[in-house]
Amino acid sequence: MRLGVLDVGSNTVHLLAVDAHHGACPLPAHSHKAELRLAELLDENGAIGPDGVDRLVSTIADALQAAEDKGCEAVLPFATSAVREATNADQVLGRVKSETGVDLEVLTGEQEARLTFLAARRWFGWSAGKLLVVDIGGGSLEIAYGIDEEPDAAVSLPLGAGRLTAGWLPGDPPDPMDVRALRRHVRAEIARTVGEFARFGSPDHVVATSKTFRQLARLTGAARSADGPYVQRELSRTSLEEWVSRLAAMPAERRAELPGVSAGRSAQLLAGALVAEAAMDLFGVETLEICPWALREGVILRRLDQLPTS
Repeated sequence: MRLGVLDVGSNTVHLLAVDAHHGACPLPAHSHKAELRLAELLDENGAIGPDGVDRLVSTIADALQAAEDKGCEAVLPFATSAVREATNADQVLGRVKSETGVDLEVLTGEQEARLTFLAARRWFGWSAGKLLVVDIGGGSLEIAYGIDEEPDAAVSLPLGAGRLTAGWLPGDPPDPMDVRALRRHVRAEIARTVGEFARFGSPDHVVATSKTFRQLARLTGAARSADGPYVQRELSRTSLEEWVSRLAAMPAERRAELPGVSAGRSAQLLAGALVAEAAMDLFGVETLEICPWALREGVILRRLDQLPTS
């Protein structure tokens, strides 16, 4: 069957159509995305403004048309932190439902972490042993750890690259004092969670998902996306540390010229790098591997698990 997963994230609205059946690897068939950066469209009261809601409704309608055009039998719609934490979330969800027919499932941060962990576990398999999975989105940071398909510990922190950029780094390039203040904030937030994971012992394998990590890995020499998902890509803390200070000194326009960095995400890259560096340092990670599967694949896999096998 062909399934569509509609991900209303803090940065993009992304429809991924996949060919899938129970027990098989989901194969991407079509990708349709639009960058809305909802995490940056919240007003001073934490609400998504009228223009943002209009754009969201229009973008979802376009994604549904793309799903129909590509023959999707069903669409699995969900929203993450930008919608979850908007003070007018109920009104936003109501308008989306009334104007598009889509009933968005708003995932909790812990659900995000658990579904992303499931995707990483299926990608790397049981031989990976105890997994530590880190994901940086536009609105939040998810961390999960475990040896099974359900993690033993999973947390979500308000440390997404888009959220932090909008709230902490107004300059372009940012003021060094703002960068220092954000660095302190990020490390203090992550440090509060380290003990919750440390009691389970050291992981056997550390992996990261998300476009932020993929871009950072590409900057430090990892293979291009065009080389395919099966090429091993790694990010070392030493290489990342060297890039943080360089990114801090660059305007967003200059970052967009770097290998693998998109213009739409270039402004957020420094905040994402600070979060990645802090997580690797505080969890004692020297090198991690990039996982090509993340939350969308986790949603698809969970749905396939729930289908009857005959």
